[in-house]
Amino acid sequence: MAITIGQAARETGCKVQTIRYYEQIGLLPRPDRSEGNQRRYERGDVDRLNFIRHARDLGFSIEAIRELLAMADRPDMPCHEADAIAQRHLEDVQTRIARMQLLKAELERMLAQCAGGSVSDCRVIEVLSDHGKCMSGSHPKTERTLQ
Repeated sequence: MAITIGQAARETGCKVQTIRYYEQIGLLPRPDRSEGNQRRYERGDVDRLNFIRHARDLGFSIEAIRELLAMADRPDMPCHEADAIAQRHLEDVQTRIARMQLLKAELERMLAQCAGGSVSDCRVIEVLSDHGKCMSGSHPKTERTLQ
């Protein structure tokens, strides 16, 4: 039984705009249309949306999801490629966690050294103004600073 995009959105927790985006970039096949030109989704489409949503919740990139979906569409394939994608993602997550722990330590140190006086004596402002005053001097840049 086919459902509307609104029903698919409610069932999967995806926004309607997100579903349309997944169609545009080819993660989700374009659905059949009703006589009134409404999108009509089948159970397989909803299952695919749930897969995409879960993979996004776990932080997989769109390209990794595209590769995983291609593999899921061929269930007779060996899963070593899927394992490799998940392993690369895990390594990326571990790297980001390590960077975040270093950043956390630096922020805690800055706050601990702040005396709470005026801005002219503020350690937070001082350290942010001079990278050389950071604990490590070379803490990693976050993804936000690289953009």
